[in-house]
Amino acid sequence: MIILGIDPGTTQIGFGIIEKKNNKLACVVYGIIKNTGKDKPRDYQNTAERLSDLIKKYSPDLTSVERLFMFKNQKTVMAVSEMRGVIMLTLANHGLPIYEFTPLQVKQAVSSYGRADKKQVENMVRLILGLKEKIRPDDAADALAIAICCANSYNWQQG
Repeated sequence: MIILGIDPGTTQIGFGIIEKKNNKLACVVYGIIKNTGKDKPRDYQNTAERLSDLIKKYSPDLTSVERLFMFKNQKTVMAVSEMRGVIMLTLANHGLPIYEFTPLQVKQAVSSYGRADKKQVENMVRLILGLKEKIRPDDAADALAIAICCANSYNWQQG
């Protein structure tokens, strides 16, 4: 089973693709979709195109997106929400199942501690996936964590 995890953002959208085989998880690819932040419509198009390219290349069975939780800055939450809409529509247009997880759920699934910091999450992602090198940028590490959360939650959600 191939799982695509996405960490929504505006100028950097993290993605991580993992494979679950015989209860083992392995990293397929990770990275970011980079946008300028200067031209919203163009950034939306770029995100949809890059995401579609990833979907066509890796054919994920499931997708998982971090659910927005709390933002102190109203302007930031609006911008991320708009990009999240582009992401969700792109996934839906490809007919993919979409699962959403809060940051707390992701941290608990990966580190067993809902208040884990970015470094702790990244270290656990590396351990779970058997990666030796640091995962950069943080958005990509978060996206892999979201995919791991989905892999570990998927069977429960079939209920």
